[in-house]
Amino acid sequence: MSKLTPKFVKDVDQPGSYQDGRGLILRVSATQRKSWVFRYMLAKKRHDLSLGKFPALSLRDARLEADKYRLDIARGTDPAAERAKLKATKASRTTTSQTFRASAERYIRTHSSSWSKKHHQQWQNSLTKHVYPCIGGFRIAEVDTDDVLDVLTPIWSKVPVTANRVRNRIELVLDAAKALRLRQGENPARWRGHLDKLLPKQSHTVVPFPSPAPSRTAELLAKLDSLDGSAARAVELAILSVTRNQEVSGAQWPEIDWEMKIWRIPPERMKAGKAHRIPLTDQMLDVLRQQLGKHDKWVFLNSWRTGPIPGNAMARVLDQLQVDGVVPHGFRSTFRTWAAEDTDHQREVCEMALAHTLNSKVEAAYNRGDLLDKRRVLMKDWGEYLAVNAPQVQGDVSVLSPAPDAESDQANVVPAA
Repeated sequence: MSKLTPKFVKDVDQPGSYQDGRGLILRVSATQRKSWVFRYMLAKKRHDLSLGKFPALSLRDARLEADKYRLDIARGTDPAAERAKLKATKASRTTTSQTFRASAERYIRTHSSSWSKKHHQQWQNSLTKHVYPCIGGFRIAEVDTDDVLDVLTPIWSKVPVTANRVRNRIELVLDAAKALRLRQGENPARWRGHLDKLLPKQSHTVVPFPSPAPSRTAELLAKLDSLDGSAARAVELAILSVTRNQEVSGAQWPEIDWEMKIWRIPPERMKAGKAHRIPLTDQMLDVLRQQLGKHDKWVFLNSWRTGPIPGNAMARVLDQLQVDGVVPHGFRSTFRTWAAEDTDHQREVCEMALAHTLNSKVEAAYNRGDLLDKRRVLMKDWGEYLAVNAPQVQGDVSVLSPAPDAESDQANVVPAA
């Protein structure tokens, strides 16, 4: 007679093995993960056959699975031996063109032309690290819910942002495979109505990028003038143009139009994969002129004269100034706060200055310009604010004033402690 109840199976959290009867066992691990095992004797030898994990496999379904294997045993079939044959068959097909990895690589080749270089690399890295070791060699037609859970469970609570992206990427690859008639049925990686019932709710804390107050940024900009080197000039340009770290560090001379006073960043260097024009103020042009003649391609040349400054060079400049609680990206938030609180510039002008995509799809569809002239006025006002509020700096570089509470227009999402 069965001993377990659905409520007990759901609530039990003490590690151990719990008998349901006739060989069906619920095992609870030290980490409170629950799995079903079917124990049977055949040819005077005991076998433990894994049936699946709870809650993906309910008590009722586990009993039905156990009944199926009991019938196989009665017919003289060894379930463990049959499963071993199935695994061997899967392993022997790892070189076929219908594996999950082959389908994922085909999906990346198909869509990568519309992606940024960074997005393309993120796809490659996440699949290589988290997905291929688990299911990369499985036939695409045979990938099921348990396989997807095997990928996601180890990282679901540990790195929630990455785990969500990995799940979405698996879902997209499987959808594409279904469109190519390489698999049938529902997508085992879909979230709503499926994995949302099988995976625990993620806990996360939003930690904003640290950013200084506008007046403190003006103070920092003045202190930067005391430092030599390409990285210091790059930080100055980042503050004045409110561009991202990688956009500044990788700046190239062919992108600078001196006559029109425009910096044209091509789509492959932009986060959103869309070309961006930046109106150059007199202050920005002064920074650029200081870099003339150092290299024919790179605006901010590294110390080895082999290419642009590395991505962490600007952060090292802030460390040299002994600036606590500030990162290069935070200046974008500083600018957005100043524009919203201290100016009358329109919201869409401020957002376009940051190369942000408009939230409203309808608004974006009708507003196809980049408001360059209006942004030129905005950036001029920003530069003048920084100049007017910059203190007179004399002597050696000193420590900046203590940082206020950090604010940001973009957040890092990290697991809660």
